[in-house]
Amino acid sequence: MDQPFLPFALPDISEDEIAAVGDALRSGWVTTGPRAKRFEEAFAEYVGAPHAVAVNSATSGLHLALEAVGVGPGDVVVTTPNTFTATAEVVRYLGGDILLSDIDPVTMNLDPAGLEATLDRLAHDDPAKAARVKVLLPVHFGGLACDMAAIQAIATARGLRIVEDAAHALPATSGGRMVGTIGDVTVFSFYATKTITTGEGGMAVTADPALAARMRIMRLHGISRDVWDRYVSDRPQWYYEVVEPGYKYNLTDPAAALGLGQLSRCDAMWARRKAIADAFRAAFAGDERLDLPPDAPAGERHAYHLFVVRLRGLDRDRFVAAMSARGVGTSVHFIPLHLHPYWRGRYGWQPDDFPAALASYRRSVSLPIYPRMTDADVDRVISAVRDSLDAASAPGGA
Repeated sequence: MDQPFLPFALPDISEDEIAAVGDALRSGWVTTGPRAKRFEEAFAEYVGAPHAVAVNSATSGLHLALEAVGVGPGDVVVTTPNTFTATAEVVRYLGGDILLSDIDPVTMNLDPAGLEATLDRLAHDDPAKAARVKVLLPVHFGGLACDMAAIQAIATARGLRIVEDAAHALPATSGGRMVGTIGDVTVFSFYATKTITTGEGGMAVTADPALAARMRIMRLHGISRDVWDRYVSDRPQWYYEVVEPGYKYNLTDPAAALGLGQLSRCDAMWARRKAIADAFRAAFAGDERLDLPPDAPAGERHAYHLFVVRLRGLDRDRFVAAMSARGVGTSVHFIPLHLHPYWRGRYGWQPDDFPAALASYRRSVSLPIYPRMTDADVDRVISAVRDSLDAASAPGGA
């Protein structure tokens, strides 16, 4: 290998954004301040949501969102096995329980028909538990939005709230609407590998002012006035009231400064991701050794956070090793929740309980797709995939 290793993911941070972070540090506002407030306002405008609450991670945003809609001990939240553990662990923070429903084998998102069947089966088998189902928690996997119209119809018919895990989904649409304007609360991630980044961070958005107010109070120790309000209000700066036992989930101004710059380039970075995805689709079309990820329906937008191929009849470990030997990083999204020791032990799940998620996981490999990739990098990935498919197909080869 005569070229540097191409990592699976790298953030795309401009010199202007680095300078903006420096300006934030020099300003003296190194915790939550005016830049965090501007970031909330800009993000709300971008997605079309009335309220945005900046937080230090999408995990904390999901925690705040579920707490705000009333999830507590014994309540049940329904989600997908095809997600990172954070989606489910926040339910346990609140003393609630998880109910999994399998994915659509094509989209890898929560299957609405299967979701309805899961809820009907629970109502038949355990009416008491069914009565405790409070929230549907869809995950927009890889940047492809779930069928939110179908999920909304289920929620409305059953009197359930919707909290969306949109960690992968900026800037995706569903039913012609931006993700972030559909469920009761939608939570985005700004982790280092996401479509925009603040290093660590996230944003919870909602149209409900009461939910926004609750999340704002709970993100900072349950204090009735946040730091910014205390320093700009006419009331004494030192005065505040603790109204609930809250958390420490606020986003700092240096992080928000980075986020503002990233948000201003969100459309441009999305366009680059789409161009890379289009190049992969063109290169691998018709190769019977791969199933390509589905694109968004006509008229909708896929965020292209991930490009997940699924191997047909090949050994994934050999393929991944061959890619690495050719200097290209890969990953796997996700090891389904029901295979992890904690979740398996708590709920007694077996691997075959969610067959579509299991089958997808066993064949999945995520390829690099990020704006910093040059055309030469894209060509390297394409060449490495073709060579690695041949290597994984050869008897004993790599």
